[in-house]
Amino acid sequence: MSSPPSLLAISDLHVRYAENRQLVEGLHPRSSGDWLLVAGDVGEYVADIEWALRLLSSRFAKVVWTPGNHELWTPPDDPVQLRGQARYEHLITLCRGLGVTTPEDPYLLWDGPGGPVTVAPLFLLYDYTFRPDGTFTKEAALARAYDVGVVCSDEFLLHPDPYPSRVAWCQARVHHTATRLAAVADGPPTILINHYPLLRDPTRVLRYPEFALWCGTHLTADWHRRYHAAAAIYGHLHIPRTTIHDGVPFEEVSVGYPREWRPRGTQPGYRRILPTHQPERTR
Repeated sequence: MSSPPSLLAISDLHVRYAENRQLVEGLHPRSSGDWLLVAGDVGEYVADIEWALRLLSSRFAKVVWTPGNHELWTPPDDPVQLRGQARYEHLITLCRGLGVTTPEDPYLLWDGPGGPVTVAPLFLLYDYTFRPDGTFTKEAALARAYDVGVVCSDEFLLHPDPYPSRVAWCQARVHHTATRLAAVADGPPTILINHYPLLRDPTRVLRYPEFALWCGTHLTADWHRRYHAAAAIYGHLHIPRTTIHDGVPFEEVSVGYPREWRPRGTQPGYRRILPTHQPERTR
């Protein structure tokens, strides 16, 4: 007898690493009705992103994807040299061809165990407002990051075209997304899926606080309350854990790099979000 369907989540697959690629090849649903939420950083190269999402969409009843920063990079050796918004739109078209739901598609309703909830993939970026203590401007915070040698590769590979800056792109995405979420605010609770944490608190455990600059925006700090979140899903930090903020579970569901997950002694996998918030490890 098949088990009841679950809403599952994972992020930061980084499939250019052979061990992570093997891990993705080993991901299977527990039930024919399982959905998989993928919160970004599948890979940097369009071909790798397509390979992973094609495989997952062939196995899970529904795959929901939102981009991380790595999908938006334009590596100089990627045959697809699109930048910024054009690269994002290319990935949206790719996903739609695979039957994968994106932040540009209508939000879905999960009415399985633990539902109903509105499943909302978000693409928001960051605006350098998660600044280290004692730095009060973007310029000062970036100068400190460069001084200590903690600088995200986004500064060289994530292009905001046609926006004048990543900050401007972030602000446009926040405005666009808030409008869409407001339209469903009177409906069921939401599952908010974003590559970055919606509020600053989860970044406080970073070994290098300067990296928080590339980890989100204060503009979304109340979204888990405003949009009645049953859970907020994110990755990016490579620190898988569950924290509770205002009664809402924040689930960091990243796999991360092999050098990070190998010492833990267990192979990472997806996490079950509904009907419970208990970690699920898969092999």
